[in-house]
Amino acid sequence: MTNKLQAILSLKPGAEFNIEGEKIVWLDKSQTEPTTSEIDAEIIRLDAVYASEKYKRDRASAYPRL
Repeated sequence: MTNKLQAILSLKPGAEFNIEGEKIVWLDKSQTEPTTSEIDAEIIRLDAVYASEKYKRDRASAYPRL
């Protein structure tokens, strides 16, 4: 399961910020802070990508290479 940290780094690579409990402290001067809905949507997107890749990995491991 994807967390806020992973979602923010996916949305804003190299961003400078801290997460204090549930609060995001935005320190980056060159990138804007993502909204809560942008973060939530990115978590859903990343989880879907992971699930799809996991299915592919599981299927590939079920069949030996020829």
